[in-house]
Formats: sequence, structure tokens, C-alpha cells
Amino acid sequence: MVCLGNICRSPLADGLLRKKVAEAGLDIEVDSAGTAAHHVGDAPDERMQATAKAMGCPIDDLRARQFVVQDYDQFDRILVMDQSNRQNVLSLARSAEDEAKVEMILNLSHPNQDLEVPDPYYGGDQGFQEVYQLLDEATDVLLNELKN
Repeated sequence: MVCLGNICRSPLADGLLRKKVAEAGLDIEVDSAGTAAHHVGDAPDERMQATAKAMGCPIDDLRARQFVVQDYDQFDRILVMDQSNRQNVLSLARSAEDEAKVEMILNLSHPNQDLEVPDPYYGGDQGFQEVYQLLDEATDVLLNELKN
């Protein structure tokens, strides 16, 4: 899961999928990263932590890290939150095989539309709720794919 700073969208997607994978008894590694290094080592945004906790998916134990080229070796799928993140991640791709791993997360729930998960950082609480709903739906679809 990749967003810009790894403090709002991607840690929420990470936490949601980790919870769902654990509940399903699957042995799948889930992680998140940001394309920028501004928040490396920081906990998720307090507003996103509060939103996630209120919905039964605490993410306060996660810490931001920056996406690195080795993530292409570590992970089978790299789900990005918006086009800017997609371009930043693809700029580190070494091959067509790396590029094929990168996908827009909302294409899971809204196929072939390339919709972006809005960044709630500069908005109000409603933005965090909206992001939760979008990512909860997308990770449900992903979980079903992983189970099958």
C-alpha cells in the first residue's frame, strides 16, 4: 500500500488488509510505504488513527517508511492511492515485471476507472471517513481475490 507520506491513506489500507487477512487465517505479508521521506518513523496521522480505531481497526502501531526499489522484490502487488504515487513508484521500476505489480487500489472496487483515493490530510474529519469507506470496500475485494 503506497501513498505520499505513509501517514494517512496507506497505513489505513495496510491496517484494514492486515486485519482482514488475519481474520481469514491467511498467511500474507501486508505493508505500507510513502513515496516521500517527510514522515519516516512517524506514527499515522492522529485523525486517521482515531478514524481507524473508531471502526475497530487500530493502526497506531504502524510507522511510516519510504518506498524503495527492493519493495519490488519483497511484494507481489503494489497498490497505490493516486496517479502521483503511481508515477513515483513506477519511476523506480527496473523492468516490465516490476511495472506490472503496480496498480491503483480503487481499480479493485471500481475496475478500470483509475479513481484516486483523496488525500484527507488538509481537510476535515469527513475526509478521513470517506477514505475509510473507499479503502474498506477496496480491501474487501482484495481479500476475496486473495482467498480465491
